[in-house]
Amino acid sequence: MTRIGVVGAGRVGAVLAAALRAAGHEIVAAAGESTASRERMAALLPGVPGGKPTDVAKSCDLLLLTVPDDMLENVVNTMVGAGAIRAGQYVVHTSGRHGLAVLEAASFVGAHPVAMHPAMTFTGTEVDLDRLRGTVFGVTAGEQDRAVVESLVADLGGVPMWVPEEKRTLYHAGLAHGANHLVTLVSQAMELLAASGAEDPAATLRPLLTAALDNALVAGDAALTGPIVRGDVNTVRAHLRDIGETAPATIPSYVAMAKATADRAVLDGRLMPLRAVKIVRLLDEALAKVESPHLTHRTWTEQP
Repeated sequence: MTRIGVVGAGRVGAVLAAALRAAGHEIVAAAGESTASRERMAALLPGVPGGKPTDVAKSCDLLLLTVPDDMLENVVNTMVGAGAIRAGQYVVHTSGRHGLAVLEAASFVGAHPVAMHPAMTFTGTEVDLDRLRGTVFGVTAGEQDRAVVESLVADLGGVPMWVPEEKRTLYHAGLAHGANHLVTLVSQAMELLAASGAEDPAATLRPLLTAALDNALVAGDAALTGPIVRGDVNTVRAHLRDIGETAPATIPSYVAMAKATADRAVLDGRLMPLRAVKIVRLLDEALAKVESPHLTHRTWTEQP
């Protein structure tokens, strides 16, 4: 059993602390300033006292820092300056972007720095506890700390993936591009379907997107289907016209993804270069129209 303190009882911190508590660790204290954080602590960590970040750090053997990326270094430096972090203590952050460098001040006083990022999106509720099972954690730590980190991830039900310090940002970019941009993409798709008359856009998309995601994770580019891969220039033209009339703010993302799709389809031989050139020309013209301050409905309906 490890005495654990949590600073930043947000969606991630409260859930991880609850999971570690369920695995037998003692959560000695948690710090969270917002009303939402206090509510999460009450729901997921009943009986755990709240406290100031420095007091939480002083009370534990493993300090779990689940604060925003841009605040992390300042939080660590402040705690070290206040004498709240000590030699032999484990200081674990959950940032995907950062590795061990951001914990340099803690390392300087003899603490063990660890980066441990769950490749999962969180709601901040007990629903997340089941989702932790099998979740990959992008971890970075010193060789002497690997056994401790692997044990900690196992207690969370996760699987460790060791990420070199210099590859942390790339690792995080891959996750953000896949998950965060997926949310934007799906939201835009639902808006278009709603505008087309769909009563339940989510239900319409769910089986299609589930199949597409599963196929992509197994087969990569080979899972691509649709008008871009088929070289259906007129279908793409029609898409651009109707999107431009109904939801012009969606044009830039449609164009960006369509171009990337065309490039990959050409490279694997499924789209003829001449067709790709025609499609890209249409995409560039559509993007130019939404970027023009003189865009009008007539501009779209008169598109050749």
